Amino acid sequence: MQDRYDDASSKLPAVTLGFWIIKIAATTLGETGGDAVTMSMNLGYLVGTAIFASLFIAAVAAQIGVKRYHPFLYWAVIVATTTAGTTLADYVDRSLGIGYLGGSSLLLALLLLSLAVWYRTLGTVSVESVVTPKAEAFYWTTIMFSQTLGTALGDWMADSTGLGYGGGALVFGAALVAVVAAYYRTNVSRTMLFWAAFILTRPLGATVGDFLDKPLADGGLALSRYAATAVLAAFMVACIALLPKRAGRHPA
Repeated sequence: MQDRYDDASSKLPAVTLGFWIIKIAATTLGETGGDAVTMSMNLGYLVGTAIFASLFIAAVAAQIGVKRYHPFLYWAVIVATTTAGTTLADYVDRSLGIGYLGGSSLLLALLLLSLAVWYRTLGTVSVESVVTPKAEAFYWTTIMFSQTLGTALGDWMADSTGLGYGGGALVFGAALVAVVAAYYRTNVSRTMLFWAAFILTRPLGATVGDFLDKPLADGGLALSRYAATAVLAAFMVACIALLPKRAGRHPA
């Protein structure tokens, strides 16, 4: 395996408005898709995690193995992280009995550890620095932890604080607005703001997904998980196909 990718084009997409639209759709799909397998199919969190973790490993291996940016492959890996993150977080929080706060704390620690090891090893955690297979492995490991943390945070906000799914979505949406304001009005590290936004889009999608498919008695709309997942998948495919798509660039 080569030490460095061949040209200046990244294997990751440019971070544009379209990127964030697709990311939020992917995180919402991860919630409805994960719940469809574990709840609607009654397979349980452990089996669901095994299924989606296997898909994630296969997808990320394919992504690391290619030599250039492939939009559908990249977003397939993102969806694999959101679905696996949904089932894994639910397994940790509910099946293991750690609870939402305990699970969120554990996953936050793992996320920070991943970022710390990445920084200590390569000197940066910027996505623009993902120019080697090692950096890409750190990138996907960090994303996997962030997606799992986002599910736990979304559940904690919706269930433990009494805000419900709609209220939780508003909280995380407001936090994202604050990140956008910081991007345009401050000199805060762009790398820090990217990861903050990336992490926050996950609980936003998780609470929106739960709002769509949870029973009316629990504050949801009781929509079919299968139908919601199919609509979100079709929306993602349309966005990937129709929105401007280009690879990011590595610094010279």
